[in-house]
Amino acid sequence: VQFVESGGGLVQPGGSLRLSCAASGFTFSRYAMSWYRQRPGKEREWVVVISSAGRNTNYADSVKGRFTISRDNVANTVYLQMNSLKPEDTAVYYCNADPPFRDYWGQGTQVTVSS
Repeated sequence: VQFVESGGGLVQPGGSLRLSCAASGFTFSRYAMSWYRQRPGKEREWVVVISSAGRNTNYADSVKGRFTISRDNVANTVYLQMNSLKPEDTAVYYCNADPPFRDYWGQGTQVTVSS
């Protein structure tokens, strides 16, 4: 099992980023997938989940209306479109199945929201 996250960077408040996560080593289309994040000094937290076929999603209240998750079951990739970013969104973002494969986390991608 492997996850490779990309697309992070430095962005000003109010800006946008699109994260990607390439998954391998398991039957991607059979699993719900989530994005998680770890803010500085905090535990890793769940952000958003998408069902295996992509028909259903659920968002943490802190990102609802600003973030959009999607997936491509042919490319084995999950995406996170992040709009109206806030400084409190600064974190390392990870993808994993939901529930997660606990021993298999990628390196994550750093998102920094700062002026």
